[in-house]
Amino acid sequence: MAQLQNVTVDKAANVYFEGKVTSRTVWLQDGSKVTLGIMLPGTYEFGTDSAELMEILSGELKVLLPGQAEWTEIRGQGTFEVPAHSSFQVEVRAVTDYLCSYSNQ
Repeated sequence: MAQLQNVTVDKAANVYFEGKVTSRTVWLQDGSKVTLGIMLPGTYEFGTDSAELMEILSGELKVLLPGQAEWTEIRGQGTFEVPAHSSFQVEVRAVTDYLCSYSNQ
């Protein structure tokens, strides 16, 4: 899906890692939320409250998911899932555009 339809967007940015990772919260018509953001090159660790589906729209990164010993590389587009109440690491090699969907599972 190239567009999000019938949404509400929070104007204030979510800013992490001294501005190297930013996103905007987008509220979908059904009341669920996603975040739409950009990650600049660097290494970051994120924690999750709920399960997340990360959709990489463009960019280049490696991700180390919970319980995995090997990094997964994404160039261009790709997705990965992160369980609730866990953390994951990313090594961003080029500006990366992403959409993160959240689940209550």
